[in-house]
Amino acid sequence: MVIVPPLTRRQELAAATTTRRRFLGATGAAAWLAATGSLSGVAAAAAAAEPVSETVDPFTLGVASGDPLPDGVVIRTRLAPDPLRPFGGMPASSRPVHWQVAEDDTFRRIVRSGTATARPEFAHSVHVDVRGLQPWRHYFYRFRSGRHLSQVGRTRTAPAAGQRPTAATLALASCQRWDDGFYTAHRDMAAADHDVVMFVGDYIYETAISGSTVRGGDRAQAVEQEAFSLDEYRMRYALHKLDPDLQAAHRASAWVVTLDDHEVENNWCGPYSLDLETPEFLVRRANAFRAYWEHMPLRLAQRPEGTAMRLHRHLQWGGLADFLILDTRQYRSDQVAEGAWVAPGEESRDPSRTIIGDAQERWLLDTLGSSGATWKVLVQQVLMMPVDKVLGAGVASPMGTWEGYSASRDRVLGGLTERDVDNLVVLTGDVHNNFAGDLKLDFADPGAPALGTEFVTTSVSSAGDGVDQSAFHRNILAEGPHVKFANGQRGYVSCRITDRTWTTDYRVVDRVSVPGGAVTSRTQLVVESGVAGVQVA
Repeated sequence: MVIVPPLTRRQELAAATTTRRRFLGATGAAAWLAATGSLSGVAAAAAAAEPVSETVDPFTLGVASGDPLPDGVVIRTRLAPDPLRPFGGMPASSRPVHWQVAEDDTFRRIVRSGTATARPEFAHSVHVDVRGLQPWRHYFYRFRSGRHLSQVGRTRTAPAAGQRPTAATLALASCQRWDDGFYTAHRDMAAADHDVVMFVGDYIYETAISGSTVRGGDRAQAVEQEAFSLDEYRMRYALHKLDPDLQAAHRASAWVVTLDDHEVENNWCGPYSLDLETPEFLVRRANAFRAYWEHMPLRLAQRPEGTAMRLHRHLQWGGLADFLILDTRQYRSDQVAEGAWVAPGEESRDPSRTIIGDAQERWLLDTLGSSGATWKVLVQQVLMMPVDKVLGAGVASPMGTWEGYSASRDRVLGGLTERDVDNLVVLTGDVHNNFAGDLKLDFADPGAPALGTEFVTTSVSSAGDGVDQSAFHRNILAEGPHVKFANGQRGYVSCRITDRTWTTDYRVVDRVSVPGGAVTSRTQLVVESGVAGVQVA
């Protein structure tokens, strides 16, 4: 585990921030707001932000719920009447926010209610961990600030321990670069009535949004430069969350989230940055983590402490499925070749290297080793199975994936095999392509038995309009017999889970460069309980 506690390096970090204007930002938020939670040094800037009138609706960024338990769920919103301004157009003072959870969307049968405090140090975001609910039941929720009511969200609790639903559904999504295309996948996802959405990274992109984009329109100056300061990260989330299709997907289902690289910086890992020295990067990471938690439906247990945030966690769907949400960024060793596509070698196979850290690795093996659920599921960011894009002689594989940490992968798959873990499913994003394949202890042996299945979702919009299959996809299929499906269109993955089968539907969008693209089913794949390996449905 590589975590540098910020409070032991305060002077070093503070000195580093003075070398880069964006860490303090002309927009007003100081880096130490992220690192310490204190408003010291930013109160004057907040007052100067000229908050908008209280007659303006503060719920511009919608509502969300997440991390469902059998008796509870997190509900979240943020007060931001002018979301692309510093502090969202809010004053530097706390505000009460009333919330309600009901059994019906008219709120005639309210089962839980209360008042939370929207604090300026957390961008006036509100995270309510609602408890005392019934298992495996739909609920509706909303917020009120002053005379303004939020939109109504719908969520669902998890099944109780030992309960086995007849069927459950989930969506898997990743990578939604705002300036690359429209969120048509989210529109389809919202209409599909999933019990939960698993979002496995790149919710925002930190890079500058400059020049013309497929979305057109004017943008705040703060998003036309790369995000470094806390204000800039907050405005980047606001820009993404203003999208109506993304808001609809959040209102329709509970979300379970984990981050990848672009929530912070392209190809970061542990304390390492491609562009910044470690002290500078740790300030940036603290800013990014703080903004991420503020804008995601996460519990207080996930709230960052300076540069550290515990994202790996365990969620259960009764006896049907155990979900382990992984963090493959914060604890990984430095990347081989900066994560580029190169041939694996001695360094990538070094047994001292790790992609999830020793503590998370032990937790993973112990938790799934004792699981009694039908399906054991890893919800994570980057490809676990190897892929090779070079046809014939030569190999080129992405070193930012588990292939760049193959000993770490061997320990996980080998440890699960030793513990007789069956029905392993890995859910993955990151690579902007759809893949499905078998997981093995020996990928070089076509006859080696399958130990589990990996389903990889493409991007929601990142990389723009895709293609069905190119030479890239055909090469990967030819070079990897364990890879059973490859596709380069945009979209998401929809899964239906029963005690007997796991069925995965690859939903693809014809174009994301225009609004209202057509969404169709590209293929359906199935895994039978007790039979490792993916098959065509």
